[in-house]
Amino acid sequence: MHRDTHLIHAGVRFDAQTGEVADSIRLSTTFRHGPAAERLPGGFEYQREGHANTQDLEQALTVAEGGSTAVAFSSGMAAIAAAFAALRGPGKVILPRDVYNGTRIMAREFLVERGFEVVETDCFNTEGCLELLDTNTRLLWLETPSNPRLMVSDIAALAARARALGILVAVDNTFASPIVQQPLRLGANVVMHSLTKYVGGHSDVMGGALVFAANDEFAKRTEHHRHLHGAHLAPFNAWLCLRGLRTLHVRVARHVENAGKVAAFLAQHPKVAVVHYPGLASHPQHAVAAKQMNGFGGMVSFEMPSREQALDVASKVKLFVNATSLGGVESLIEHRESTELSPPKSPPGLLRLSVGLEHADDLIADLEQALR
Repeated sequence: MHRDTHLIHAGVRFDAQTGEVADSIRLSTTFRHGPAAERLPGGFEYQREGHANTQDLEQALTVAEGGSTAVAFSSGMAAIAAAFAALRGPGKVILPRDVYNGTRIMAREFLVERGFEVVETDCFNTEGCLELLDTNTRLLWLETPSNPRLMVSDIAALAARARALGILVAVDNTFASPIVQQPLRLGANVVMHSLTKYVGGHSDVMGGALVFAANDEFAKRTEHHRHLHGAHLAPFNAWLCLRGLRTLHVRVARHVENAGKVAAFLAQHPKVAVVHYPGLASHPQHAVAAKQMNGFGGMVSFEMPSREQALDVASKVKLFVNATSLGGVESLIEHRESTELSPPKSPPGLLRLSVGLEHADDLIADLEQALR
């Protein structure tokens, strides 16, 4: 059976009394048990430890990524925090230089506090990254395509060496989504998603998840961290994320189609200095992206020659909305340097686009008039 079909049916919980087909929201924070805390067949005791909506979502996410188990969180950052907290140290953690700023700051502040050495490198230079891997390395964290310059790491090549040395490989797959890329099948140990983005898909829910290749000690430690730190996803959020997952494959196909057209337009525009999109033949890792991705994603970034020119474009768009986040049905534009946590690391002239589901001709026309 095809994965598209699995995503429609994974995690379905038919109600025995009503036979309802649509997923229900189950809001109870507590569950009946016996005098000696005997559990009911559902296995639930208290919402912070687990509930039906999150369990259904986790089952579907496991199917989506081809994993063994999944743990859902209240946000993507909560998922990253749990993954970092579950690491046993001391040792070395390797991050890409081009990575979500929140990930970088969390590693610099909290991992370093715990005695880890945090090394930021060009993980998109495969040979250079391989040279840094050694038996003292505890985690190789990849983000591919990266935020905001959409650089691409060779997951299979890096994971093969890392796993031979006993190094955990985690991949932030938020920009790609499980439809475009499946890191576990390429050798990664764990995949992270900000469910707020493409999985939720409508800019109205926050959530995060870790999906594991094996239900091993590392997976159990992250779940334990979620339990004790109270980072569980609420039932309504879990329900919205699962609903979004049902249509992910059809939405992402349109995101990818539109992004390709927008990137091609920007690449030929005389006022645009650089376009970052893995689907362009000019992208430095285009060949790697073509090998490991099913399409090139719905994110595009481009650079104007100066900060002032970038802000001028952002101020003149009419259809693109100036807003943070990505993966929703509407198209967004963001001057990354202005919104990043201190210190910012994006080029001053860079604008990041989350290309939505509008007609591509209308999006291109909007960018054309803003650039003009």
